[in-house]
Amino acid sequence: MHDPNNYVGTCLIQVMRPHRYRIDAALSEVGLHAGQEMVLFMLWEQDGVTQTEIAQRLDVSAPTITKMLRGMAMAGMLRRETDDEDARVSRVYLTEQGWAVREHVERIWQEVEAEMMQGISEAEQLLLRRLLAQMRDNLGAGRC
Repeated sequence: MHDPNNYVGTCLIQVMRPHRYRIDAALSEVGLHAGQEMVLFMLWEQDGVTQTEIAQRLDVSAPTITKMLRGMAMAGMLRRETDDEDARVSRVYLTEQGWAVREHVERIWQEVEAEMMQGISEAEQLLLRRLLAQMRDNLGAGRC
């Protein structure tokens, strides 16, 4: 029998749990939950994306995105509007509050990233990203 601690997947889980915990705890200061910041990152780059595009880019099911966006709209971070050309399409736009948290959320991610990468050289970080991207591609997952 193989020791599960020898699997790379186990190591990834052991890194992601504390990473997600730190991100979630810090995001709660601005009224967000872990995962919601990914929607914000996307909208900061391209406001007015469709709900379907968000689900596809984040590789999350439509019902999960619907629930997430509903909560973020109730928190005042974004608004959903029917597309002018196709009433079946819902577009998502940031509110003033959604734009206002950008610097804080980006700083949270930078600080956790810096903590996580302590003692790892730039070359090693580049290699790690390349290896993780290869593993993601091998499993047919979304982008990192």
